Amino acid sequence: MRELLTDIDRWQTDGKRVAIARVVDIEGSGPRGAGAAMAVNQDGEVSGSVSGGCVESAVVSEALAILSGEQPSRVVTFGYSDDEAFAVGLTCGGIIHLFIQPLEW
Repeated sequence: MRELLTDIDRWQTDGKRVAIARVVDIEGSGPRGAGAAMAVNQDGEVSGSVSGGCVESAVVSEALAILSGEQPSRVVTFGYSDDEAFAVGLTCGGIIHLFIQPLEW
């Protein structure tokens, strides 16, 4: 999380809303461990990583929906499925669970 603080501080100074996505659980193989975090501001700028690039664009979409009030803070799950070969997921075959919420100042 410390690697996000410089960007979060800058965004806070600029008056931008921010959401935090944090890995809360992993099933099987995962690219990042529990606690890995990513911040997304209201303009879609990103700091950090929760999967090394596999699902970040989907996490941005989820975070923006939460920041806009379209969705509540919640746990989202990403994994790989043969039935969904082209769906957003992890190529490592694992499943990650992320909690995404707005950052309150």
